[in-house]
Amino acid sequence: MSWARPKSLSSLMLLGLALIAAPLVVAILNAGLQIRRLADTSQELVLGSVQATRLSQDLFAQIATLERTARLYQVLGDTRYLELYGENDTRLTRARSELAAHLTAPQALANLHELGALQQEVSRDIAAAPPGSDTFATVLPRIERMGELAARTAERGNAQIDADLSALQSQTAQARRRLVWQSALLVPLTIVAILALTFGIGRPLRQIDRAISELGRGTFSNPVVVSGPTDLGRLGRQLEWLRQRLADLAQERNRFLRHMSHELKTPLANIREGTELLMDGAVGELDSGQREVTAILRDNGIRLQRLIENLLSFSAWQSQAAGLEVSEFRIRPLVKQVLENQQLTLLSQRVRLDVQVDDLMLQADRGKLRLILENLLSNAIKYSPKGGTICLHAKASGSGFTLDVADTGPGIQPEDRARIFEAFYTGKAPTGGMVKGTGIGLSVVQEFVLAHGGSIELVDGIYAGAHFRIRMPSRVTDTVAPAPMPLRDRVEDNAGTEEKAHAA
Repeated sequence: MSWARPKSLSSLMLLGLALIAAPLVVAILNAGLQIRRLADTSQELVLGSVQATRLSQDLFAQIATLERTARLYQVLGDTRYLELYGENDTRLTRARSELAAHLTAPQALANLHELGALQQEVSRDIAAAPPGSDTFATVLPRIERMGELAARTAERGNAQIDADLSALQSQTAQARRRLVWQSALLVPLTIVAILALTFGIGRPLRQIDRAISELGRGTFSNPVVVSGPTDLGRLGRQLEWLRQRLADLAQERNRFLRHMSHELKTPLANIREGTELLMDGAVGELDSGQREVTAILRDNGIRLQRLIENLLSFSAWQSQAAGLEVSEFRIRPLVKQVLENQQLTLLSQRVRLDVQVDDLMLQADRGKLRLILENLLSNAIKYSPKGGTICLHAKASGSGFTLDVADTGPGIQPEDRARIFEAFYTGKAPTGGMVKGTGIGLSVVQEFVLAHGGSIELVDGIYAGAHFRIRMPSRVTDTVAPAPMPLRDRVEDNAGTEEKAHAA
């Protein structure tokens, strides 16, 4: 037997509720019928028993009245007692007829029939005999015999009531066992129906939830397939379209970044080369003013080159074409190199340095750690006021090391804290008229820190400005994989290969 697939989620819900409710309704109806039948039987038994008991008592009373009336008629000879006897006899006949309607036991009916025959004989003899005759000597024993027959009839009637009560108890026990078995069968059937409904709805919902989670993490490589009702299937097809669209947009964005970065590097290299020639005096000696302007050109050229490298690094990292190139080196020379590259900018901003770096031996990706330091230092310089202080501390911490970079600038606004590590989020522009950055410096920093198995956080309460603290292991391997980031776009391997060629 095959079930047709529900056309919609609502029809599947209705079908599931029907599967769950059907056995419950059947059980309730059956239990109601059983209880109704037992209640009717009990009511009939109680009413019949009460009527039979009352009529049996009435039968005894009428026989006693007949005996008393007959004795009075025998002694007094008053015809009024004979009339009274006839009235009592009529009432006895009516009580006997009504009692016969409530009795089903053959022996009780036979006794009642014998009582009726004896009643007729006594009534006939008393009506024919004069008062004080010898007929009463035989009539009174027969009336006593009528009492004995009434007692036997009542006894047989009580036995009949006991038998009916036992039958009712047997029916009640049988109905109870039947309801127990039905309940025992109903529970697994209901559980099966609930599981079927849960599986029928839960499975496509889990598929949709998994697809949305993957899209949120930026994983676009897994096709979205949702099997189930047509409306959920339609939603799955829309998610698949969205996945393909996002994948296309990610490829377009990374391709744009690669091409633009590559195109910018060529004229920038010419600008830097011309600036270096001017600084070296290739076209003549420069006076102090000209040298200052040329230094500004060179510094901004270096800054533009760093931004372009960040774009290339971001694009390469997003396509997962770049891994860790682990080597062993000391951190002090690396910090010195980064500070020397930023020396002119530091002098122009008149920024003081507070450098405290332990002589640590690291096993990590030297190039990525250099970019981490350059981006954090450049960010600190950008937001530091004239004459401010930048702190750069590095010390051992357990099996790793802690790197602190802080400034005395305005700090990070509360509304920007939750998004400072998002790619292309720039926040509030720095003061001092500097050019606004691309918004990927801190994103690249976080990517590279996570790639080394470390963590980065924003610390409050120690310095007036922004304070970034990085914790990283001192030794990593090239097998450490970058942790997944929100909104990370993954593209095909050939895109990463093309980007590496552009970056080269």
